[in-house]
Amino acid sequence: MSRPIPGHSDVVVLDPLTLDELREVWRAAYGPRPRLRSVELLRLMLAWRLQADRLGGLDRETRRKLASKGPVQPAGLDLGVGTVLSREWQGRRVEVIVERDGFRHDGHLYASLSAAATVIAGARWNGPRFFGLRKTQT
Repeated sequence: MSRPIPGHSDVVVLDPLTLDELREVWRAAYGPRPRLRSVELLRLMLAWRLQADRLGGLDRETRRKLASKGPVQPAGLDLGVGTVLSREWQGRRVEVIVERDGFRHDGHLYASLSAAATVIAGARWNGPRFFGLRKTQT
């Protein structure tokens, strides 16, 4: 639940709005709406934009630091080129090899570990989770 920000009651009024109402607020204020179906995510994005409009967005130094980070690297590439990830899946051993430009499975190169895991499983999977690279919550 959003908490009121002193002097910014417009952010609080976003709480009860439906997805269509949030989209209309976005369209009226900023033009074409983001292609989102998540009420909560759109509400958070709108709240940030409204606050940034009134208080100012990120300062120059923060923007510079974010820009210098470069593109986000797909999870798993940090394991190092040549690393072999394997697991048992439906009675067979499957392997993915980390390459400089992605993840190789059965002769095909995938841009992300999740794309490879999805092909292997036949259903959408988070690649790091599929290969046990993420800690499970207890």
